[in-house]
Amino acid sequence: MKKVRQRAWQRRKQSKTRIIKGVETARNLSLLKDYQAYLRVEKGLRPLTCEAYDGDLKTFAEFIEGRQGVLLTAAQEDVAAFLEHLRSHGIDQRSAARKLSCLRGFYKWLLLDRRIHHDPTVNIESPKAWKVLPKSLAEPEVVEMLDRARMNAEHPQAQATALRDRAILELLYAGGLRVSEVTALSTGDLALDLGRVQVRGKGDKERIVPLGRTALEALEIYLEQGRPHLARISSGRKASVLRQDSTRLFLSLRGMPLTRQWVWHVVKMADSTASPHRLRHSCATHMVEHGADLRSVQLLLGHADISTTQVYTHLALGRLKAVHRQYHPRAIRQREEAVELPTAGKAVRRGLHLVSSELQPGVNEPEAPKVLDFPCLDLETRETAHAGESMPEAPKKLRALSFRIFSGERVENHEPQSAPLIRSAEPAPAQSSKETA
Repeated sequence: MKKVRQRAWQRRKQSKTRIIKGVETARNLSLLKDYQAYLRVEKGLRPLTCEAYDGDLKTFAEFIEGRQGVLLTAAQEDVAAFLEHLRSHGIDQRSAARKLSCLRGFYKWLLLDRRIHHDPTVNIESPKAWKVLPKSLAEPEVVEMLDRARMNAEHPQAQATALRDRAILELLYAGGLRVSEVTALSTGDLALDLGRVQVRGKGDKERIVPLGRTALEALEIYLEQGRPHLARISSGRKASVLRQDSTRLFLSLRGMPLTRQWVWHVVKMADSTASPHRLRHSCATHMVEHGADLRSVQLLLGHADISTTQVYTHLALGRLKAVHRQYHPRAIRQREEAVELPTAGKAVRRGLHLVSSELQPGVNEPEAPKVLDFPCLDLETRETAHAGESMPEAPKKLRALSFRIFSGERVENHEPQSAPLIRSAEPAPAQSSKETA
């Protein structure tokens, strides 16, 4: 009889616990629904961003429910335990930092709405994550991929999908667009006569992206020959659905707007090592390598902070090498940048020479370096080259001079305001006693 009473008491306790958990879950879901409306309406975030935030908050809500709590009553210990839970389950630090950022935004909204009095994420430090450089394709790889797409589109029996795929690839690389921005484009966003496209990016921020001649040509051919065929396929669908999707730029074989997954599939079919976002990185990297300033690249990509754009300077290795060769004093220069020294038929002596730029008032740059007719110190004899010229008296003969190591006939051009550096050469052959006589 006693065991029966215990079992009945346990059943009542479990049912009560289920009811409490059900109420807590309903409260959390109602709170998350209000926050989603705030993100969409007031913050103007894109649907995919709202979905990502909703998933992170639901993960935290489930963790809080396991600790017999709700989102409104979460404490700093709960947030710290949640981060430790993520770390113990092998979640990457970048993902954990993103979830913590989502929680900070959520509890900041609760504070502004006066639903809580303390933010549990105030003293929580973000997980330290390694900075990962974006991966991009080399220029020959991009050219090869685009050439294959062009050949498929120019085939006499090319289908509308081949024209569409080429236009997508050209647009991704020429404008550096995100995949969600490509799928959201409509025919009214294109201005082919002006050579640009209007893009709606994160946070519903609009920007104007210029396009190159090749991309404009691919889009024009697709609009004239490819898209009308794809649009006719959807003629049997309902009028309401047709009006909603009729303005989308890129359509599928069924006349439906392309999804992000399908655009990713199109890029993978063109090159297995590429992706839509890698083409975006390639666009920015190649522009920086060819001398584009970071501000222009920032406007093209739609970055809110220029620090996000600065990462592409680490990928422009070709430009970095060129700058290093040009400005580093120990770098190897090109031989074609060297100039001849006026020797006036004199034999070159191996030693330290004075090289004068002889800067005159009002003249910023000398026409050519001038080597004085005496060296300061002969490396072979350890004496001055000409009798009667001593080291203290030598600098008095110059208006402006620079000391450089001289041992040859060629000199390299350095920066405009610095004196040239003399390269080494073999010493002049000694004249015989007969030739001297």
